[in-house]
Amino acid sequence: MKSRLLWAIAAPAAIVVPGAHAEVFMSVEQAQAQMFPGASFTPDFRTLTGAQADEIEKLSDENVRNKDVKIWKASTGGWFIADEVVGKHEFIPIALALNADGTVKDIEILEYRESYGGQVREPAWRAQFTGKRNGDALILTKDIKNISGATLSSKHITGGVKRLLATYATVIARG
Repeated sequence: MKSRLLWAIAAPAAIVVPGAHAEVFMSVEQAQAQMFPGASFTPDFRTLTGAQADEIEKLSDENVRNKDVKIWKASTGGWFIADEVVGKHEFIPIALALNADGTVKDIEILEYRESYGGQVREPAWRAQFTGKRNGDALILTKDIKNISGATLSSKHITGGVKRLLATYATVIARG
């Protein structure tokens, strides 16, 4: 009986829970400087109307979770948008740089808080988005390669880019 009691007390202590891994790669300001070297930025923050959010969801097939959009106009032409997408357990802050014509110039992962799946930060994977525009399919495993071990992050980042491209078309391009 005594050994059973010791086992009951010791067993919970033997359970190992993997520690959360959080890494900050760059701030919004650092991403702006990297994506638009030498540019200055003018904030053009927007709050989406219900109709705009509905249109973005229709165009992108992605939910609009937050109606407040952080947009900056780059002095050298183009737009910078800071946003976040859902990971498996945590949000993933991202930055999207758009050329003046609304095509993707670059995407950066600002922070990654998941314990695995950080391969979405690899330049080769992110480069798949370059040149994409609103209306492009952007389907994971067809247009954008999936990353084994980072499936949810890959899916949600792809969806986030698609949503932000629809935001550009709905809000920015129309003035």
